[in-house]
Amino acid sequence: MPSSPLAARPPDLPHPQPASLADLFFSFTWLALQGFGGVLAVIQREMVERKRWLTQEQFMEDWALAQIMPGPNVINLSLMLGARYFGLRGALTALAGMLAVPLVIVLLLGVLYTHFGDNAQMAGALRGMAAVSAGMIAAMGMKLAGALGKHPLPLWLTLSITVLGVLMVAILRWPLLYILLGLGGIGCLLTYRKLSS
Repeated sequence: MPSSPLAARPPDLPHPQPASLADLFFSFTWLALQGFGGVLAVIQREMVERKRWLTQEQFMEDWALAQIMPGPNVINLSLMLGARYFGLRGALTALAGMLAVPLVIVLLLGVLYTHFGDNAQMAGALRGMAAVSAGMIAAMGMKLAGALGKHPLPLWLTLSITVLGVLMVAILRWPLLYILLGLGGIGCLLTYRKLSS
């Protein structure tokens, strides 16, 4: 397997992995086509539950890393997964799978919106999609919360950091960068101290 700086760690051997670059490309294309309003819930279900390319813990770790890297989270995650199994070729293949077909669809939808954007049914459909997206994000948050019990820090502390982060974003409207650096830094430091003791 070619080495790559994008590969966070080698895959665990018992887990299935993509059979080929084509498998990787079509898997990420399918993910992207399902992800209206965000693919977090879809990518977790496909990669962890259906294909089992990642465990729940690996997904949480990779997703956390993808969030602090510059760029869209899911693009970062696709690059990491592709690189893990096929090096640079895998990273570029996963990226192409995430972007190629959705880009064509978005361009076509943009053309249609310029012609039908003032239509009342179109506006209602867009509001409905926003509600579905919000529900998917909430469901994903509840599903991922189960992994907090396996964290090295006590559950009360991880829940406190989580609630504090939500309050800072939703109520105080602090910039996400400051919250990630502040709360994320504190969480990393406390976890490091717990693991090294």
